Amino acid sequence: MTLPPRRPFGVAITGLGLVTAAGIDAETGWERVCSGQATASRDPELAGLPVDFSCRVPDFDAGALLGAGSAWRLDRFTQLAMVAARQAVADAGLDPDTWDGTRVGVVVGNSLGGTATLELQYRRFLEDAPKSVSPLMIPMGMSNMVAGYLAIDVKAFGPSMVTATACASGATAIGLARDLLRSGACDVVLAGGTESALTRATITGLQRMGGLSGRGEDPAGASRPFDAARDGFVAAEGAGILVLERPEDARARGASAYAHVVGFGSSSDAYHATAPDPSGAGMERALRAALADAGVGPDEVDHVNAHGTSTPLNDVTEGRVLRRVLGGRPLVTSTKGVTGHPLAAAGAVEAGFTALALHHGVVPPTANLEQLDPEIDVDVATGAATAAAMEIAVSTSLGFGGHNAALVLSAA
Repeated sequence: MTLPPRRPFGVAITGLGLVTAAGIDAETGWERVCSGQATASRDPELAGLPVDFSCRVPDFDAGALLGAGSAWRLDRFTQLAMVAARQAVADAGLDPDTWDGTRVGVVVGNSLGGTATLELQYRRFLEDAPKSVSPLMIPMGMSNMVAGYLAIDVKAFGPSMVTATACASGATAIGLARDLLRSGACDVVLAGGTESALTRATITGLQRMGGLSGRGEDPAGASRPFDAARDGFVAAEGAGILVLERPEDARARGASAYAHVVGFGSSSDAYHATAPDPSGAGMERALRAALADAGVGPDEVDHVNAHGTSTPLNDVTEGRVLRRVLGGRPLVTSTKGVTGHPLAAAGAVEAGFTALALHHGVVPPTANLEQLDPEIDVDVATGAATAAAMEIAVSTSLGFGGHNAALVLSAA
């Protein structure tokens, strides 16, 4: 059964909060991404492991940013999201003390939860007996609690939930948030993703499954999306939160928008636990669904912020799909060359960068891309940031489990 197409519906991005290895705010992160300067470096917390480098958020002081009384009871993945959410709300010119919280929702993508907390408390359990385990272990470690804590912090009494589609989680959250606004269930939704899983056990697990780059002699050059010499991704942490509203509501209160989210598509490969379907059929379905949802033709897309993980399988598959669906016209980039791969936060962070690209008319370069893989036949931005007139952009996300998601954004 084929469902009839829905009338195109766009939501305004009126606030951005980006906390990444490129910077602790959207402006700093955008400047670093446009510089093409990679952030990966040796990580003292991973010393002695086969992969001892990552992309951590620099100089992140949760106590200073959130207050010591709040920060100590939150795992880092929630701390990052809360800082990003406060930034986004302030950027949108909204005030939780005066808005109608019953009309405000929260949708956040997360995959691994509070791994740092869970690993620490398990060590205490093994070494010091049960009485040393924190009574906050469960609320700090549960994935859903990031949405719960954000709702508490910003007095959002509407729907509050977490999406878990691995590295597509942030994009999935934005798509679901848009549906909450379309349905009339909410007037404002805080949507995005967060992840902080740079622990010794998690990094070891990713390394053992063959996902990570082994370029230990050159960490800064390890994340190299679409490059012929890529050998895996660089694990990162980060959070991206977007404030979404119906455009007419934003205009009514005099707010401006960075861009509009006008289309969303998702699909499942139903192929393999961790490897993408080499045919790209699942990703293609998600991308075509997003374009149809937006009422946009493939030849109208000007820019793509690709998933571009720097893994051998993902980049070839994604490149083939982009060529097959969009042709050679869009200017493609992967900001993971700078930020590394923030896992569940990736789709939201990259949606934020895509909105900024439309807003500024600039496409960031793909860091560390020295020689394009000959199997990838798309126009990839390299070297320096490129000024470009753009109306329509796409952000793609893929995740373990065969999850695919695509967002279509339009200039405001």
